Amino acid sequence: MQKTYQIEVDCANCAAKMEVAAGKLEGVAAVTVNYMTQKMTVVFAEGADVAATIQAVAKTCKKIDSDFSIEL
Repeated sequence: MQKTYQIEVDCANCAAKMEVAAGKLEGVAAVTVNYMTQKMTVVFAEGADVAATIQAVAKTCKKIDSDFSIEL
């Protein structure tokens, strides 16, 4: 399953770091963070709990950029 979320991220470097960090989380098959469009596309692993996984993604990204927000 793939979902796209509206996000707020302050810099392209942070977006790249978020992409790498979120991609390592359990339940995430792939992730793309686009700084220019302020969108994050997450491909969830088969059988993943989508709600729990996106919360983990949000928490991880918030550690990289404290101003990060995601529209769920």
